[in-house]
Amino acid sequence: MSVTRIPIIDLAGVRAGDPHALQRVAKQIHDACTTIGFFYIVNHGVPQAMIDAAAQAARTFFAFPVETKRRAAVNLRHRGFNALGDATMYQAKRPDYKEFFSIGLELPEDDPDVLAGQALRGPNNWPDFMPELRPALYDYYEAVGACGADLLRAVAASLGVDENFFAPRYTKRMQRTQMVYYPPQPPQSDQDQFGVAPHTDYGCITLLWQDQVGGLQVREIANDTWIDAPPLEGSFVVNVGDLLARWTNDRFRSTLHRVINASGRERYSIATFYDPTYGALVDPRELGAGDAPGAQVEYPPVAAGDYILGRINDSMGYRRKLAAAAQQGTVA
Repeated sequence: MSVTRIPIIDLAGVRAGDPHALQRVAKQIHDACTTIGFFYIVNHGVPQAMIDAAAQAARTFFAFPVETKRRAAVNLRHRGFNALGDATMYQAKRPDYKEFFSIGLELPEDDPDVLAGQALRGPNNWPDFMPELRPALYDYYEAVGACGADLLRAVAASLGVDENFFAPRYTKRMQRTQMVYYPPQPPQSDQDQFGVAPHTDYGCITLLWQDQVGGLQVREIANDTWIDAPPLEGSFVVNVGDLLARWTNDRFRSTLHRVINASGRERYSIATFYDPTYGALVDPRELGAGDAPGAQVEYPPVAAGDYILGRINDSMGYRRKLAAAAQQGTVA
């Protein structure tokens, strides 16, 4: 196993429903999230065969010519294929050097929220040229979502609230899962070119599978230095997003991270952003008090979906293009 200063947390007892394990893991999560904002989970319960199937599906999908992949191009629901140059992190000088394919909760067109025009909701934009992608990736989506639900029970316990605090706020989750492909960065890439530029995630928690190539780095707050988050067999990397940091009144840290693929090889990852129901109210007064009576609440309440949508609109260049096309009636 690679050496890392990022904590490694065993989730087996939590997933098995052991209350003693829940409290033990809650303390470990609290320590990780109030310091570095990142940790690994092992024994997370997502079958390896399911991970392998999703990873192989990613390799197959991204091997298609870009013209073929564009047949499943991203739409205004943030579902589908994003080509090189589609994403630019805030304050970055250049677009990220990656391709990705996004899915969310599968909802039919006659779902009440879809009919009401709720942003980011609807059916997924599955490629017609690769029918095997849907079962491989959506099975993974559901399994990681179940893991995320158990993980949030430990997060709630770590914050001193009922372990089921998050459950009613995730009844129709805004979970997004992305397969990500990083081509090898050219040897002469300048210092402003990243696979993913330094950024923090938008939502509550992220669960990341990464292959064995490496390249993920985390800004260690204590030393103000970049450290590697190397691949660990059988693990997911978990980090706090901005929405959870806001919900906890910054008790939990949403930490800068980046990807630099200087390996000379292709890199693949699958990121799952496990976020609440669109209308769930994120109110720091619920999770931000901690042990400091009279502590200043830094943020007003906000609907989870409104916050996430705003962040996606800021970082995804395709959003502006599609919005303009939609106004002209040329895109759904």
